[in-house]
Amino acid sequence: MQTRQLTMVLGALMSAGVLMAQSGSTQAPTDTQQATAGQAQAGQEHAGRRHHEMNPDKAAERLGKKLNLSSDQVAQIKPILADREQQMQALRADSSLSKDDKRAKFRSIQQDSKSKLEAVMSDQQKQQFEEMLQQRRERHGKNEKPQAQ
Repeated sequence: MQTRQLTMVLGALMSAGVLMAQSGSTQAPTDTQQATAGQAQAGQEHAGRRHHEMNPDKAAERLGKKLNLSSDQVAQIKPILADREQQMQALRADSSLSKDDKRAKFRSIQQDSKSKLEAVMSDQQKQQFEEMLQQRRERHGKNEKPQAQ
């Protein structure tokens, strides 16, 4: 007897859930639903590409360890990396630019931040940094030569 009652209660709850879900779909989308839809659209625009936000603090610490930067140098590169990330996010969000214009602006932002980062580094650190970038290019299959400064 209890099993039968439990089955009936569960059936009624499931039916109520279905009805609520159907009536909820006719309402205006919530902020969360709109944000999710916007992310999905952005994902479709960049199909096959991953864009994740870089944490400037973690990136500065990572560079500091790899290049043996002083704590003062790490403190100096954090705002450079933060500014670069902010510019990159704004560029990704800018739908007014063509793909080629975005690519050119992307490279310009990268080159500008690279120059600012290298201004903080010693000659030996710059050389290590260049080697690091070259290894990254090779890993990504982009055997491009670094642009002249």
